[in-house]
Amino acid sequence: MWLDWLIRMKDALDLIEQKMEEQLDIGEIAKVACSSSSHFQRMFLMLTGFTVAEYIRKRKLTLAAQELAMTTSKVLDVALKYGYDSPESFSKAFRKVHGIPPSEARSPGVNLKAFPHISFHLSLKGDKDMDYKIIEKDAFTVIGKSFQTTKDGENLRQIPKFWEDCNKDGTTDKLRSIGRDKDLLGICMDIQHDSDQFTYLIAVEDSSGTVAEGLVSRSIPASTWAVFTSEGPLPGAIQNVWKRIFQEWFPATGYEHSGGPDLELYPLGDISAEDYRCEIWVPIVKN
Repeated sequence: MWLDWLIRMKDALDLIEQKMEEQLDIGEIAKVACSSSSHFQRMFLMLTGFTVAEYIRKRKLTLAAQELAMTTSKVLDVALKYGYDSPESFSKAFRKVHGIPPSEARSPGVNLKAFPHISFHLSLKGDKDMDYKIIEKDAFTVIGKSFQTTKDGENLRQIPKFWEDCNKDGTTDKLRSIGRDKDLLGICMDIQHDSDQFTYLIAVEDSSGTVAEGLVSRSIPASTWAVFTSEGPLPGAIQNVWKRIFQEWFPATGYEHSGGPDLELYPLGDISAEDYRCEIWVPIVKN
């Protein structure tokens, strides 16, 4: 099954490369990988560190730079070829990747960035078991504090800072009081794959209907959850479990992400301790 999944991902990447001069449809790409659009995009991000949109954008700008440097094509023609509506939008994107305007790509000795075509290689693991349990849970309500972030690396800095701020200003203590000392939840939801934005909440399960000032109430839909335990100091231990879920567990089991919210459950305890235990809840469907 793992090898089949690897082949499907390779086919999806090949399709992206073949249609680099067209308007790429994520659903079509995901279909080649025998996956839903949302699951494919989550898998791609966890495996490569890039969103699908970011990967396509950087590949197009790499090819555009090569064409400008080696041909006499006009900037406008190259911009239109790779999906940009105007020279201005193309120039802005080009400068962000290459550090120079497109008109300077032909200058002698100029440095251009090359973003290579990603490929996957077979890597046999299995040296460490990955325990999990499947739980059915009805819809429930959470109350918490939220903010918007993006899956472009900023979230890795902003989310820990958000936790730090909520610990300092008393938000987490307030939430534990509301939830009568239930586990705190870190929730990732409302993912917008076209813009890489999503909502992150620090929350607690509560159905009282009372929402204090500065907090929000959100509904978590009924789901089938795959539940994994992380043991060790944060954030390293839980980040490692997340990687293994997408790199090992999903390809090996035939499940895929349902597209619903991801949950992390944090009990009281010393999060820097070697024996600190918390959980990851991933909403799943059978492929």
